[in-house]
Amino acid sequence: MKTHNQRGLKRARNKATQSTKLYGKQLCGRSKITNGSTLLPSIDGRSIWARRLRDLISLHTSDLGGLDNLSQAELSLIRRAATLTVELEHLEMRFALAEDGAEEGQLKTYQMTVNTLRRTLEALGLKRRARDITPSLAEYTRIKAREKAEAVEAEAT
Repeated sequence: MKTHNQRGLKRARNKATQSTKLYGKQLCGRSKITNGSTLLPSIDGRSIWARRLRDLISLHTSDLGGLDNLSQAELSLIRRAATLTVELEHLEMRFALAEDGAEEGQLKTYQMTVNTLRRTLEALGLKRRARDITPSLAEYTRIKAREKAEAVEAEAT
């Protein structure tokens, strides 16, 4: 659709993009990466590496409360953490396939990458979470009934 500016010259109207879905208004001059239509420039996106990267970005985003709860800086850190994870998995595959194991240089690279990933995840809020071990009401009553039955049986003998 064409529109006219103040001087009467024709100007093309921007098409709606993924960013308009996210932000609710049309944004001019957005890159394909910003508007979500591509993962990386000149990359097909169907490779195993790209699919795994996309999966990890989605998982980390979900862990942190979804797109609505994340700043652009946090999204950037998630993308970097996902990239480091994919590369570490690639190195681990090389280690597993090598006859003699990993070479010294590979281990140094692996160790530095693991430390970088740890620091990136810490910046995102990586922390230890206590697991809830409180039994549900049904489990609690089942446990108490079993204990009571065992106590009655012990008294009978």
